[in-house]
Amino acid sequence: MKNQNVNRFLIIIGTVIVQMGLGTIYTWSLFNQPLVDKFGWDLSATAITFSITSFALAFATLFSGKLQDKWGLRRLVAAAGILLGAGLILSSQVSSLWTLYIVAGVIVGFADGTAYITSLSNLIKWFPEKKGLISGISVGAFGTGSLIFKYVNASFISSFGVSTAFLLWGLIVLVMVVGGSFLLKEAKVSGESTAQAASIQKDYTVKEMLKTKQAYMLFIIFFTACMSGLYLVGIVKDIGVSLAGLDVATAANAVALVAIFNTTGRIILGALSDKVGRMQVVCGTLLATAIAVAVLSFVPLNFPIFFACVAAIAFCFGGNITVFPAIVADFFGLKNQGKNYGVIYQGFGIGALAGSIVAAILGGFQATFTVIAVLCIISLIIAMTIKPPHEADQVKESTGKMKRMQPGTRVG
Repeated sequence: MKNQNVNRFLIIIGTVIVQMGLGTIYTWSLFNQPLVDKFGWDLSATAITFSITSFALAFATLFSGKLQDKWGLRRLVAAAGILLGAGLILSSQVSSLWTLYIVAGVIVGFADGTAYITSLSNLIKWFPEKKGLISGISVGAFGTGSLIFKYVNASFISSFGVSTAFLLWGLIVLVMVVGGSFLLKEAKVSGESTAQAASIQKDYTVKEMLKTKQAYMLFIIFFTACMSGLYLVGIVKDIGVSLAGLDVATAANAVALVAIFNTTGRIILGALSDKVGRMQVVCGTLLATAIAVAVLSFVPLNFPIFFACVAAIAFCFGGNITVFPAIVADFFGLKNQGKNYGVIYQGFGIGALAGSIVAAILGGFQATFTVIAVLCIISLIIAMTIKPPHEADQVKESTGKMKRMQPGTRVG
């Protein structure tokens, strides 16, 4: 993998451009009301589009590794960019909800997820010695794209209308992702690099990973982190109005706050995980999230308490999204990281829906926050005790040797 002729800085630039283009899909909430105003659709039915996008994004990560093996990274990311741009451009021509679900939901989500997981995993492979920092740069670029395009797409909608905004958005994203793909170069992992050999014993395939208990433990932790963050993103303004008693304009500022702290958490906690350990960072984020949602649920809220809790949850969510790709590489190896992380990443898609389902069943924000707090504590206990498969095997082996060496033990 160490090719002296490769400029890894250009690969970082290419990945950042690609990820920024992909992150623009998180501006979807800007389009809901304009679509309702133009076509007379129900708001909740229109908003379902982004849930479909999120599921398609997560689902795509299950297949992107195999597609990369067949097509190669650069060709796959470029194709995903073309498909993503085409889906948004076609969204400018829709006149029915079902058409919107297909082009803006299924097509856009699948294309976005394919390019997201492959470009992220590839960059981590180029920098095995700084997996947390590099993951933070890549995932941080995704968040930055969302933050910047909140203003770009809002301007397009107000100036040209929602349909033309889709067209312009699609063209820009197509150029960004396809253009960035030309700077990418696929990393080849031999399994013999010094950094890798020091941290793991083998590269696990997906089948081998799924035979370990650690895969399911990591899934539970990731699901919990995604559920808490994604639920907050969807209803943060409503919480400010109903629980903290803020006016609509003030509560709306929380949307920008979430984006800022989400992006900041991705960069800071990704780099920090290289220094203090990734599971230590995850433990800290789970504890902080549990405290924040407990405060939102049980403490009388005012302006500073509300915004402090929202900032903490968003910061921790961004950090977990960043650290987990590196954790999967630490536990199961770099060679199949994209495929393995694609499986764990299904916690994102399920987590995106779980918060709303729990809220519908239990009937409100506070009860849902209580459930999230309990899940965070359970996941915290798991995070404090989990060890990579090779370390767990070494502990078992050494324990077995000690038992065999005890006096009175019969051999043979």
